[in-house]
Amino acid sequence: MPPPRKVELLPAELRQWLHEWWKEKGFHGYEDLAEELNFRLEQDGLELRIGKSALHAYGQEYEHFVKLQDEAGAWAQQWLADNDLSEEADRHRVLFQMMTSVAFKVLKAQMGKDGEKIDPRELHFLGKMMKDVMSSAGIREQLMAKERERIAAEAAEAARAEASAQLETGVATGRIDAAAAQAAREVMGMA
Repeated sequence: MPPPRKVELLPAELRQWLHEWWKEKGFHGYEDLAEELNFRLEQDGLELRIGKSALHAYGQEYEHFVKLQDEAGAWAQQWLADNDLSEEADRHRVLFQMMTSVAFKVLKAQMGKDGEKIDPRELHFLGKMMKDVMSSAGIREQLMAKERERIAAEAAEAARAEASAQLETGVATGRIDAAAAQAAREVMGMA
């Protein structure tokens, strides 16, 4: 197993800063990036130093990943809009976007091949993966619907308990008689 690349040894917050820097600067200016990153590493008391060539190699991979994510995200957003699944998009956006990035990568690799060179197993696994994602979206929607029903039932029960308590208080203070309170409970389905 090869040793990890220096960029992979960065603390998570510096890797996040690095990714944001690349997005903001458009994946160029590696000399300035190396200088700024190494200054930050020195300020943090870390002995690790990273050269511009290592940053460039990692940056190219990350740029490719970002482009795939953007392309897959645009496709997924259009597909979800076309199929009126906007609520699912909120719940499964990240997972679906990651899966479609992988799908795009596999599809692009397969599209560059001649018919006899296409590996049907890769396409099969890709189709199964996408089917599983869509299936999990339906299951999650069912679970969310049950959770909404449970919350609504708890809220209704709390409202009935509050109304019953107010009727008891009314009886105790003499503002309403016990028979009227009992009739109100029956009308509200609390008897």
